Amino acid sequence: MTTLKAKLQEDLTEAIRERDELRSSTLRLTLSAITKEEVSGTSARELSDDEVLKVITKEAKKRREAAEAFASGGRAEQAEREKAEGEILAVYLPKQLGDEELREIVAQAVAEAKAAGAEGPRAMGQVMKIVNPKVAGQADGGRVAAEVKQQLAG
Repeated sequence: MTTLKAKLQEDLTEAIRERDELRSSTLRLTLSAITKEEVSGTSARELSDDEVLKVITKEAKKRREAAEAFASGGRAEQAEREKAEGEILAVYLPKQLGDEELREIVAQAVAEAKAAGAEGPRAMGQVMKIVNPKVAGQADGGRVAAEVKQQLAG
């Protein structure tokens, strides 16, 4: 069974063979972030696929934020490169939830929290505890939090 890290390494080798500079540099940076994560802490360890997925998600988020910053700073060429790198990483991430799917999951979580006695905006923490495991890797935390706030307020 191939792991996600092994898949990244295979794709890197293929990108180098094809002389795809953008893809190879993006995969190199991602693999180095994974390696950095593996050696951080008290002892070196092999990351599980879920942990590798979290690193890839974090790297993709960095690319999105950098693209927005470059675009607002008037550096369109650099913003395009960051977007392209983000799209390369998106291939390795699970399909993102649509707005309607996210709304349904949050609505169920709000109902569960209210059944447990949580009311109003103070229930946000309880709802987030229920929602986060269900949407892990499939929705940005900011989107989830905004939807929870909206449903608790309304």
